[in-house]
Amino acid sequence: MSDLDLVNNVLEIKKFPDPVLKKVSQPVEVFDEELAKFVKDLFSAMRVHDGVGLAAPQVGVLKKIAVVEYEDKSYVLINPKVIDQKGLQEGEEGCLSFPGIYAHVTRPQWVKIEAQDEKGETHTYEAEGYTARAFLHEMDHLSGKLFIDYLSNLKRNAIKAKVKKNTGGHF
Repeated sequence: MSDLDLVNNVLEIKKFPDPVLKKVSQPVEVFDEELAKFVKDLFSAMRVHDGVGLAAPQVGVLKKIAVVEYEDKSYVLINPKVIDQKGLQEGEEGCLSFPGIYAHVTRPQWVKIEAQDEKGETHTYEAEGYTARAFLHEMDHLSGKLFIDYLSNLKRNAIKAKVKKNTGGHF
């Protein structure tokens, strides 16, 4: 059984503080039908949960795979790398692993990234504004970084307390 096999093909989104969310993902080296199916399943789970993006670690798979869909454009980001970035923007972010929780995060206004698709073909994307934010948010997941890591200790601790309260004190 490979690490891309999932029980009943249902992708369960891991919620903070699940430790898998803080782990670093491994590069994808095999581009096959199993990977293509997993990418489709990521898109499906993202859409079911009304998300803009979803990364493999959020469903317990420690591989450098993320998907983003915004303004009728879909992006597959496998083994993504930031090539260039410019400017700054501040905006509200949420995360499917933090249901109902939002915070203002500062990120680059414009980003140029390179990523592979599910066939292994390399693409370069330039994005600004919200799409740049979504790319970087999902790419952070691949490095074990969460959007709350950009916040002050006070704000981060307030969110952790809220999550603890929402989960009945189970952390």
